[in-house]
Amino acid sequence: MVSHQWNEKLVERKVTYVLDLNGQLIIVENVPARVNVETGEQLFSPDTVEHLQKMVRQRSKPKRVIQVPVYEYA
Repeated sequence: MVSHQWNEKLVERKVTYVLDLNGQLIIVENVPARVNVETGEQLFSPDTVEHLQKMVRQRSKPKRVIQVPVYEYA
């Protein structure tokens, strides 16, 4: 159960959701989330999670495609 005090630190925001699917990055912008202002933790509603899963499964044409540099921590 979420404590009342922790719940007061949540704000509604639009966030960028990043998923690594078998080495391919998938980025979804403007995802509704509740964000803890102290920790940055993002909480998604069950409907939002279901919608994200559906988007990933359908692999529809993206809004745009970007190149991402990859570095290895050494």
